[in-house]
Amino acid sequence: MTTLTLSTITLVVPDYDAGIEFYRDRIGFELVEDTDLGNGKRWVVVAPDCGGHLLLAKAMGAEQRAAIGNQTGGRVAFFLETDSFTETYDRFARAGVKFLEQPREEPYGKVVVFSDPFGNRWDLIEPKAAE
Repeated sequence: MTTLTLSTITLVVPDYDAGIEFYRDRIGFELVEDTDLGNGKRWVVVAPDCGGHLLLAKAMGAEQRAAIGNQTGGRVAFFLETDSFTETYDRFARAGVKFLEQPREEPYGKVVVFSDPFGNRWDLIEPKAAE
């Protein structure tokens, strides 16, 4: 059977450098690639150390600009898992990440919703250990 991997997801942002500043400099993703494609376009990929990639795509035109921060209709768009909730939460807080609620315990683990500067919602989760 063939193996499929979801490797990259596009995230529309207002500006490449603002996306890099948040994802690399504030929450610690690696800048995997930043290639100039000409005509003001770049191929900008960031990734957490746990796998998966985000392609930061600069919004072009009114329709794409209107989608910034609302690509999932106001729902949490992304789920970032950590093996140390308190350490990650504290690091994000020191970096000025905007939390939309207080951390909470759920049946599946510790979780808090945060937002990137563009309005995209993320869950930071430390899953409960399997029993």
